[in-house]
Amino acid sequence: MRMIVKQTFEVLRQLSARPLSLIGMLIVLLFLLIALLGPTLAPYPYDEFARDADGMVQRRVPPSLAFLFGTDQFGRDVFSRVLWGAREIIVIPGIATTIAVILGTSLGLLIGYFGGWIDELISRGFDSLLAIPALVLALVVLTTIGSSGISVILVIVILYTPIVTRVIRSATLSLRTVGYVEAAKLRGESTAFILFREILPGVLPALVVEAALRFSYAIFLTASLGFLGLGVQPPSPDWGYMVNEARETFSRTPWALWFPAGAIALLVIGVNLLADGLRRIFRYEGSLI
Repeated sequence: MRMIVKQTFEVLRQLSARPLSLIGMLIVLLFLLIALLGPTLAPYPYDEFARDADGMVQRRVPPSLAFLFGTDQFGRDVFSRVLWGAREIIVIPGIATTIAVILGTSLGLLIGYFGGWIDELISRGFDSLLAIPALVLALVVLTTIGSSGISVILVIVILYTPIVTRVIRSATLSLRTVGYVEAAKLRGESTAFILFREILPGVLPALVVEAALRFSYAIFLTASLGFLGLGVQPPSPDWGYMVNEARETFSRTPWALWFPAGAIALLVIGVNLLADGLRRIFRYEGSLI
């Protein structure tokens, strides 16, 4: 545990020494803070109409001190909806990416260590799955099982587990014959011990970078599905769906599109800068699919 803490502080120190990586880390931390405190900081509930002193709904009000991001065509405060929506745009991809990384790591370690027909069968099956465009596969799954947060998580897991598996398999193949792994076999250690105590620490650099990249792509995919109306359903303040709603009235309320779209772009850029910093620290040049 002490070694893990020490390595974590060393990674943070090296990230802080790289300006772009530091910016990416600060952006990600900012959005995590918004996701945690956003509903508390929001002036209005995400589905409440902003009204003036006379009770009139404030539709299409441009950004001002009263409404920092303005109001949309329905009279809802865009700033409040962006704050509320941060939780979903981070939590859903975060949960999905975590599950995909856990499954992909476990499968990658197993098939990379044992090889043989198990490796061939699973690898060819995943290659077939990866041959299907991600958005097409997502549309097929969501139109089959329906649109919801759980459905989006399932789609991301299906899409990204094969990619993580392939990356970890490749790293495992290069480690399964090293001296300390052979020594563990001679000591009679169990397969689980060898995989998770001997090989896993060696593939962690590849895993950390790949997890950061998958999280970035999962955010963008979640927003894309929301834009198509296949993500989390209204009145939930999904940023992608907010962009889709504002698209129809862009000429009259452009701010209702700018702010959620800008939030998506800024978050994805932040995660990508952080992932690039991690890649440089670990000098990892593996698959960036």
